[in-house]
Amino acid sequence: MDNNITNNQAAIIGNIADEFQFNHEIYGEKFYTCTVRVPRLSGTDDNVRIMVSERLIMDGEYNVGDRVEVTGQFRSYNSYENGDNRLVLTVFAKDIEHYEESDSKNPNTLYLNGFICKPPVYRTTPFGREITDLLLAVNRSYNKSDYIPIIAWGRNARFAKNLNVGDNVKIWGRIQSRTYQKRIDDDTTIEKTAYEVSVNRMELVTGEDADGEDE
Repeated sequence: MDNNITNNQAAIIGNIADEFQFNHEIYGEKFYTCTVRVPRLSGTDDNVRIMVSERLIMDGEYNVGDRVEVTGQFRSYNSYENGDNRLVLTVFAKDIEHYEESDSKNPNTLYLNGFICKPPVYRTTPFGREITDLLLAVNRSYNKSDYIPIIAWGRNARFAKNLNVGDNVKIWGRIQSRTYQKRIDDDTTIEKTAYEVSVNRMELVTGEDADGEDE
């Protein structure tokens, strides 16, 4: 199996929060985006953007409020808006279907196998929690890469702070969203949403592991 497929696997379950909006068209195939509200154990939600081909939703049966399962890859692209270049992160859907089951399936899972592309940034919060921020480059087909912000906590943060640029790591975690205030001028702030991957488990890939995939 192509490693560029197995090294990036996302699966989310949640409710469609807004209407599908046209995003772009490639070789006659149209793509749309919407937000899926994915529940956390804490009772709050992560608002995850998805991108989906018209052929997956052309039956017209997906509406705001529907509970769906989306599987695909967590991808990044640069968007130039209002003079500002920003990194946009979405789940690129390989499949979408209604999800009616009420079992305890994890609604937000992500597996990535990629390379550290910026020096880790380690810090502690005012309450003493340890955090390390990473940027992971995950290879995609056609010599492209996705650049994924990663946040590690506690024991994972202590491990991640010692990683070096170029290190190959495997990460298991979830996609999370958080809102923040961006100041435009002295009198104006706007609310924006940032997306990142919260790590549950991570491993450094050694030379023996680098040739194959275990996922």
